[in-house]
Amino acid sequence: MRDLAFVAFLAAFLSLGFKRPFLFVLAYAYIDIVAPQRLSYWMLNAVPISLIVFGLAFLGWLIADDKKDMRVSFRQGVMLLLFLWCAYTTRTADFPIDAQGKWEWVWKALVFAMFLPLTLRTRLRIEALCLMMVLCASSIIITGGIKTLASGGGGYGVMQLLISDNSGLYEGSIISTVAICIIPLILWLANYGTVFPPDWRVKTFAYALIFACLLIPIGTQARTGLVCIGVLGVLMLRFVRYRFLYAGVAAALAVAAVPFLPQSYTNRMATIGEYKADQSASTRVAVWAWTWKYVQQNPGGGGFEAYLQNRVKFDTVAAKGDGPNTLIEKNEIVDKGRAYHSSYFEMLGEQGFFGLFLWLVIHFGGIVRMEVIQRIHRKRDREDEKWVVPLALALQNGQIIFMVGSAFVGIAFQPFVYMLIAMQIGLDTYLARRRKEAAFRPLIDGKAAPKLA
Repeated sequence: MRDLAFVAFLAAFLSLGFKRPFLFVLAYAYIDIVAPQRLSYWMLNAVPISLIVFGLAFLGWLIADDKKDMRVSFRQGVMLLLFLWCAYTTRTADFPIDAQGKWEWVWKALVFAMFLPLTLRTRLRIEALCLMMVLCASSIIITGGIKTLASGGGGYGVMQLLISDNSGLYEGSIISTVAICIIPLILWLANYGTVFPPDWRVKTFAYALIFACLLIPIGTQARTGLVCIGVLGVLMLRFVRYRFLYAGVAAALAVAAVPFLPQSYTNRMATIGEYKADQSASTRVAVWAWTWKYVQQNPGGGGFEAYLQNRVKFDTVAAKGDGPNTLIEKNEIVDKGRAYHSSYFEMLGEQGFFGLFLWLVIHFGGIVRMEVIQRIHRKRDREDEKWVVPLALALQNGQIIFMVGSAFVGIAFQPFVYMLIAMQIGLDTYLARRRKEAAFRPLIDGKAAPKLA
């Protein structure tokens, strides 16, 4: 029944897409984020749904979409370079078969991120993409929030989100990072959305969804999520009017929430300050040290899944006993084939110094461009542009949260984040096109400059 229901939904959606080609783009975004084929028992697993829908999206854009004054940004060019570099390192990878398995989904994430900004020609399309991303992620987040309220989540790597799968957005640390990343976008939709005009129902759902987002790091017990919450709190200080009051209320709420948190959660968060007391954290530090040594000998990286060859040795410490009888026990552990658990070291180990440089340009370039947009449009102070600065700020904050969270989880090619980057580029090129149109003054026709829609 689950397969048939999805097929019926997809057929209805695609039938509308032949009239509105951009719906194919949204359909692909949904498939890439939620991965409904994973929810299937047999039918959908045998069909390359994402590739088919992407083909329809590209074909619909090619045939029916307006391409007047089409703009390609610098970051799309950098993504093309990264795509070509990844293709090269895949062919020369240390583990060619394993590398090919990762390349099969990475290339689609990069190509779609390059293609998507070309379709974002109106405010409605930008908002529709933002709404689709938030709602798709919320289908996973709301489930996790309910389970956390009901049972505390169960522990790290234990809580199941829709399906029994610990990869993609269904992995605890990844969904924790994404859940905090989208909070600024939820707030923007709640205040400036037009698809669902902001009223008490929209705002109630938005605040409930934000609460569910904050519950995800508790339910998954991912330390990365706690770090991301801290970063979000600091970022919000930038534009609040009463900063000391905000900081005081936030601190009071955090202290008041501690008694309601599961003991297993507080115990796990306590290991943030001392990595040697936790084997997982100790492993990460050892793998990072191995990666640095490896890339010094292999500046071009080892291709996807190069970590499979690592062999690390590290020490952990544990306290046994109480008071004066406390003993500090040291253990030496040897492990191999451990993942990077950091997007920065993932890029460094797999794509080398050049790949890491391109990746940093793509991401930090987004932070810089969103700051430029804010400064340009904050000065203009036009009624029809009031949505621009808050959206640029939301996209910038989401990017910063990702960059901090990705330091502790390997999500360098996570498709959701590349959609956020595509939205940044789409907003940037859209506004550049509108500024050009507003500056144009015909010699004969004295019509007013067009407004931002």
